[in-house]
Amino acid sequence: MQSIYKEHIGGKVYLLLFDYFFLTGYTKETSSIVVVGLNFRSAPIEIREKLSIQEAQWPQAIGELCALNHIEEASVLSTRNRMEIYVVALSQHRGVKEVTEWMSKISAVPVSELCQHRFLLYKKDATNHLFEVSAGLDSLVLGEGQILAQVKQVVKTGQGISGFDRKISGLFKHAITVGKRVRTETSISSGSVLVSSAAVELALMKIPQSSLATARMLVVGAGKMGKLVIKHLAAKGCTKKIVVKRTEDRVSAIRNELENVEILYRPLSEVLTCAAEADVVFTSTASETLLFSKEQVQALPPLSPNIGGRRLFMDISVPRNVGSCVSDVETARVYSVDDLKEVVEANKEDRLHKAMEAQAIIEEKVKQFEAWKDSLETVPTIKKLRAYAERIRSSEFDKCLSKIGDDIPKNKKKAIYDLGTGIVNKLLHGPMQHLRCDGNENRSLSEILENMHALNRIFRPDTKFSRLEQKIRAKIEDSQK
Repeated sequence: MQSIYKEHIGGKVYLLLFDYFFLTGYTKETSSIVVVGLNFRSAPIEIREKLSIQEAQWPQAIGELCALNHIEEASVLSTRNRMEIYVVALSQHRGVKEVTEWMSKISAVPVSELCQHRFLLYKKDATNHLFEVSAGLDSLVLGEGQILAQVKQVVKTGQGISGFDRKISGLFKHAITVGKRVRTETSISSGSVLVSSAAVELALMKIPQSSLATARMLVVGAGKMGKLVIKHLAAKGCTKKIVVKRTEDRVSAIRNELENVEILYRPLSEVLTCAAEADVVFTSTASETLLFSKEQVQALPPLSPNIGGRRLFMDISVPRNVGSCVSDVETARVYSVDDLKEVVEANKEDRLHKAMEAQAIIEEKVKQFEAWKDSLETVPTIKKLRAYAERIRSSEFDKCLSKIGDDIPKNKKKAIYDLGTGIVNKLLHGPMQHLRCDGNENRSLSEILENMHALNRIFRPDTKFSRLEQKIRAKIEDSQK
């Protein structure tokens, strides 16, 4: 059965269809945390790069996601190896559908194709996944530290943003705590490599040993990842390299930090000239347009057979800086972040042992977070119960005054008001105490939630409209302004 709401806005008729069963049960449905994501395991870089969202666009993305009918809160975790949307959904099925359609809209990747590569996790599984991500267990390089910094950045960027609210904010803050504790109490970070160092290792594996000392290195980009590439090259004995960047400021800072390494700066406009003189090209920029196309690479001069005869492009950018078809050029070879598995698969048994150390901590923290999150379910009931009692008090107060008359002195009116307020507070004290989860009582969380459901059944202090109806009405009101 369906009911149809018609609203006339700007001469247009909007038909808002609601499933009757859905609406009548909506306030009883508990919202849940859901993650809709793609990572280096589930999707190739060709798909991930289309979904990549720059940090500056995260607030806008959160706003757009929370404007969806079944999404209350949202956050975006977009890195080189993953694109994951975390939401608090009023309905799991509808929320996933809306988020997937939104991802398709911003990336131009068809929904059917996204469904082939996405992964979906709900409730406790979603919490566990983010904690593993923050701890470095879900990284291409086990225990790498950059992902924890990226999780921290999600919280920093989300502060004050409408939609990055209590549950999602709490989820990411708990994840940061997990990441720190795992790295402090386990050996997961010892001996681990970063994406940047893995790229350097792979490049050196592909160059003939006899040419390592003389190989000419070009690094395009001097951000966090580019700086790490330069440091790793220096550690491997590559003391001369050219760095291409739009401005020289960051390059000068790196040069001052690495005193014994010769670093030459060139502007981005000279990138092709520099590439013509390089044996290995590392790219790590935030550019959303290609820096090297097939035609440009074909025009570069050939390399000496002593270096292997092929110019290596180590592209660790997402979106990619080097066109995928560059690999078709006979004198070139392109490696992306997806190709680094050859390096990081080494010492697999040691990696698994370290992961087991971290899992015990993650399991403990997941239980703590789930208990905290579930305790939040009582907050709306507390607010609604107090509002319900206040409406009754206010109504009875007005009735009393109407019977007494208008000539009642102010002090007596205040006495009547205080009497009503005092009665309400004393009557609510017991129920409120049985709904609070502040650690001062010995009540279990299940007992508190049982008390909440009992009070909801007895008093039914529900708001007039469901959360979905409130969002629809808010959209209609905004359109009428």
